[in-house]
Amino acid sequence: MRKTHLLPLFIAVLLTNNCATWVLNRAIGFERGKANLEEKMIPVGKFHFVYTEGGQGETILFVHGFAGEKDHWTRMAAYLTDYHVIAPDLPGHGLNDKLPEENYSIVSQATRLNDFMKNFKVSKYHLVGSSMGGAISAYYASAYPDEILTLTLIDAAGVKSPQKSQMELEVAKGNNPLLVNTVEDFDRFMAFTTVKPPYIPGMIKKHFAEKSVKNRPFNERIFEDIKGEKGRIESRLGLIQARTLIIWGDTDRVIDPSAASVFQAKIKNARTVIMKDCGHGPMVERPEETAKHFLEFLRN
Repeated sequence: MRKTHLLPLFIAVLLTNNCATWVLNRAIGFERGKANLEEKMIPVGKFHFVYTEGGQGETILFVHGFAGEKDHWTRMAAYLTDYHVIAPDLPGHGLNDKLPEENYSIVSQATRLNDFMKNFKVSKYHLVGSSMGGAISAYYASAYPDEILTLTLIDAAGVKSPQKSQMELEVAKGNNPLLVNTVEDFDRFMAFTTVKPPYIPGMIKKHFAEKSVKNRPFNERIFEDIKGEKGRIESRLGLIQARTLIIWGDTDRVIDPSAASVFQAKIKNARTVIMKDCGHGPMVERPEETAKHFLEFLRN
């Protein structure tokens, strides 16, 4: 009798899980469709780079931040359909491989990213990086200057900010606000990184929350690989030749906005845009406005 009663429950759970997966895939597919992006994969060394690609025209390479993934750029890319967009999951992130024996430092990731770009028939491209991806992009532009048309740094890591951020103060106490401990903790993470969190349907938000919790141990390991590289990146900013746009949210709690002045002073041909009432990820929180600043910069 008990087994008979359990069978409908089992079927209901199975259908619910299948429904959640279907809704998630449809939602992601809808967002990518608006940006004309398709998911693809190519092997690069020990890693399998999963990435989105679409559009024609000059190429833009997007580099996401710590604990991020390729679809952090999808909503912004919807306003850039006149360009050829490439947005990969970095090694250790998203659907790329998480190999415990490898190092995930800024320099290592920049080298792998350059190997990844050798698979495309583009000699020059625009480079856009956010947070950790900004540090990777800054190093990349200094190491491979002949390949970069323009550089855009969004709330970028890699320098010592004149004023400490709230995150720096928390890390000094032994707390990392970017690590998600439970599904319920995801809301705290979103509130910390944004001023007005973007709307995410409940089922999809739960999926991202569960993924963040699952990836927490590996994200913590990656953080250890990158946390000591500020001086290394800052010392190379003078080598950057590309015209550079610096975008920063004025309410960034992760990397203090005062860091923008360091990039501005040390990169020869740079300009800065400060977005009011915006947090650490403008391309997620305000994708249309971020794309507008970027397009104005490209068309200048």
